[in-house]
Amino acid sequence: MPQVIQAQRSGQPTDPEKTTSGKTTARGGTASKFLLLALLLVIFAFNNVDRLALGLLVQDLKHSLNLTDTQLGFLSGIAFALFYSVMGLPLSRWADRGDRVRIIAITTALWSVAVALCGAAASYLQLMVIRIGVAVGEAGCVPTSQSLIADYFSRAERPRALAIYGLGMPLSMVIAYLSAGWVDQMYGWRATFVILGLPGFALSAMAWFLLREPRRQNCASTAANSAALETLSLREIGVSLARNNAFRHLLLAYSVASFFGGGIQQWKPAFFIRSFGFQTGTLGTWLALIYGVCGLVGTYGGGALASRYAADNERLQMKAMACGYCAFALVSVGMYLSTSAPLSMSLLALATLGGYAIYGPMFATIHALVPARMRAVAIALIFLFANLVGQGLGPLAVGALSDALHPYFREESLRYALLASSPGYLWTACHLWLAQKSVRRDLSFAMQA
Repeated sequence: MPQVIQAQRSGQPTDPEKTTSGKTTARGGTASKFLLLALLLVIFAFNNVDRLALGLLVQDLKHSLNLTDTQLGFLSGIAFALFYSVMGLPLSRWADRGDRVRIIAITTALWSVAVALCGAAASYLQLMVIRIGVAVGEAGCVPTSQSLIADYFSRAERPRALAIYGLGMPLSMVIAYLSAGWVDQMYGWRATFVILGLPGFALSAMAWFLLREPRRQNCASTAANSAALETLSLREIGVSLARNNAFRHLLLAYSVASFFGGGIQQWKPAFFIRSFGFQTGTLGTWLALIYGVCGLVGTYGGGALASRYAADNERLQMKAMACGYCAFALVSVGMYLSTSAPLSMSLLALATLGGYAIYGPMFATIHALVPARMRAVAIALIFLFANLVGQGLGPLAVGALSDALHPYFREESLRYALLASSPGYLWTACHLWLAQKSVRRDLSFAMQA
């Protein structure tokens, strides 16, 4: 019987990062760890590319398929997020029990096919159905990948490791905005989707043949772990997580941030096109530069600083994140109030630098709060709420608000819809501040679970 279960029954506190030999659960040498991290990073980047490219293509879709902002918000929001979120639960349940490498390889191939098919859509309904297929495939990426990373890296290493993995988000913005902007301008939105779907096939094959599932390395340990997993139903996992006060506040913080951030991010390219007259190629280049430099520096910097100055100190990390979101709200307000394109772009760069620094510490804290046998489900639950409440409703809310304000502000209605959404980041900061108050107690409970 695993040491964790024995200690739990005897009432002795244990560290979930330890195995029976007293060593961390991280497996493999440095080369294998960073091969896994590098490949998962690239898969994560392409997993996000089509969603970001959709934001750059909304103007062309609006005119080509004769759509309203509300329809576009529904397409990029709840229609996608509903299936992305719901499918994340069974896929993550499978990931907590089975071969995570195969799950990543199969789902990557699935969303690659669906992204390419978006270019063949002849109507709004067809495009929406295909986007649902994209959502189902992409749901298998993040929870499964983070669960693998948590097995390969120790608690002290995770802020940096997950920050490196999080570089996939700004990298996806570089790929999406740079390639989609110019390909769309030269060849149209249909060719753009086809081209964006192609790299996923190669990434799927690389994951299948190059990555290794650490559970396979010790059959006895795998059998014991599977037996422990069988005793935990999805309901039991949900009840356990609901009792964790810090986890609840982090779930709420990420969901609120996704609602305002998802709505703003999806419509940001359209804002620059409508308010400042950018062409998609030029705008894509500027956004790729900003998100590439500031996003990469911010994401890695946040994780590196947390690992160096606040290693194993999740309370300090969350205090810093709460302060960061307060500053993020103020900078965002200034960006949409500005009538100068250079100033607005400069404020976007500043917001990106600070906003992306939060990724690594936040998810490292979540993994520390949750026992290893339920990590993928915990991340899937966070994405369930974040995508349904956040990214599902965020773009729709901003699009609907833009339509409602159009009679008063005409082409500037989107500017004021985004401006009204920006102070919402203060709500996120409140939950992060509340989470840090109980995180030490909740961490001690997680070590005994």
